[in-house]
Amino acid sequence: MRHRKGGFKLGRNTSHRRALLRNLVTSIILNDRVHTTITKAKATRPIVEKMITLGKNGSVHARRQALAYLMGPESVDRLFAIVAPRYATRPGGYSRIVRTGVRKGDASEMAFIELLGSENELSEKAAKREENRAKRREELQKQLEERQPGEDTNPDTSAA
Repeated sequence: MRHRKGGFKLGRNTSHRRALLRNLVTSIILNDRVHTTITKAKATRPIVEKMITLGKNGSVHARRQALAYLMGPESVDRLFAIVAPRYATRPGGYSRIVRTGVRKGDASEMAFIELLGSENELSEKAAKREENRAKRREELQKQLEERQPGEDTNPDTSAA
C-alpha cells in the first residue's frame, strides 16, 4: 500500500526522475512553456513554483540554491532577471497546466505547462518566427526567379 506516500514516481528510479524534473523545470524557465504529459506536468509544477519563489527572494543564498537545481547559469540568470520580477506582487500560482489531448503513439494525455503572463513573450517569439519564415520564402522565390527557364537543375544528368 502507498498510503501517505506523496509524489509521482513516473516509472523511473530516483536519479532518473530527479534529472527529468530538473530538465523540465529548466526548460520551463528558459522557454516559458513545455509540452509534456499531464503527470510530468503535475510533478513539475510545485518545483517551478519554488524556483520562482527563490527568484523573488533575490538573495545570494537563493541564487546558489537555484543554481544547485537548475541546469545551467543562463537559466538562473533568466529566473532572477526576467521571470521572478514578473511575479513580484503575486503571492503564488505562477504556472498553469493546459490539457491538449492524447498522444498518437501511446494515448498518453498531453498538456502544456506554462508560466502565467508569458503570453506576450510567446506571441512575440511566434511573430518573429513568422517574420523569419517570410524572409526565407522571399529569398527562395527570388532564387527561383533568377534561374533560367531552360537551365538544367541536376548537374549529374548533363552531358560531359
